[in-house]
Amino acid sequence: MQNAKQRIGWVGMGRMGYPMAERLAKVGTALHVWNRTRAKAEPLAAHGASIVDRVSDLAGTDVLFTMVSTGADLEQVYFGENGVVSGRNGSLPGIFVDCSSIGADQSADFRARLEGFGAKFIAAPVSGNGKCVKAGKLSVVASGPKQAFETVEPYLQTIAGNGVSYVGDGELARICKIAHNVLLGVVTQNLAEITILAEKAGVPRHAFLAFINNSVMGSIFTRYKTPAIVNLDWTTTFTPALLRKDLDLGLKAGREHGVPMPVTAATREALQTHFGAAQLQADPGAYLEKDFAAMFETLALAAGIRLQSEDKKIPTGLEVEK
Repeated sequence: MQNAKQRIGWVGMGRMGYPMAERLAKVGTALHVWNRTRAKAEPLAAHGASIVDRVSDLAGTDVLFTMVSTGADLEQVYFGENGVVSGRNGSLPGIFVDCSSIGADQSADFRARLEGFGAKFIAAPVSGNGKCVKAGKLSVVASGPKQAFETVEPYLQTIAGNGVSYVGDGELARICKIAHNVLLGVVTQNLAEITILAEKAGVPRHAFLAFINNSVMGSIFTRYKTPAIVNLDWTTTFTPALLRKDLDLGLKAGREHGVPMPVTAATREALQTHFGAAQLQADPGAYLEKDFAAMFETLALAAGIRLQSEDKKIPTGLEVEK
């Protein structure tokens, strides 16, 4: 159960951050929100959230959540010239909870610096996308001081809806998240390969993916990606650049721990072909901002076929809870 007296801060109103914060606001959490583009946060006011003018205004909250794109962004939010720590005026959140995907080394550095100010740090990266959040099927993996985790667990449960896993102290959650996104890349690459293989042999994508989804190999991921793959809807949930970053982090972790990762390495190089193919588009930058599943198109072209939408209405399995 959430502590009604706690003031909760939130930074980050992107594709993931907004619906995550919205779940907190809708259950009456005393939520205080800052976003670089204020207009993106303002709709939360209708659910009772307070929108602050400066990120340093969140220094007086009890718990501060962040959901940003990179470690550099998090550095600025925490320790930048106008960050939460610099604007503390004697006050600082007792617990910082970061839901972003950053490297373990950087996370450990932030942890040590925050502990120097007497604050606890929980690493709590998430699995899923904005649709998963809205459907209550997000997952969270968390690590850090156990007592601090137990304090913020009710908030994480509200955000996730699909379960929160505590894996221990330090940066273990970062390792879990990197491993998760490596699996995401490998599964997507192989799913593309076998789907294009089936299509070139004459099997419609929707029929092949229905078979996969109904088999023991089907998953929440393959089901919710099926409509996009069938209908070539590359609305962005996760960019190719972010996936490549996570594959690189996975390979780095493998080298550090002495774990051979040949499948990950091959997937990383396969993904790189998508960046090369983008250069043949009229607007390469805009193309690379499309969803990472657009790599299906790149693989299809390498196989000598050009994909066409099958224009099928297919449920995602992520229909929003009523």
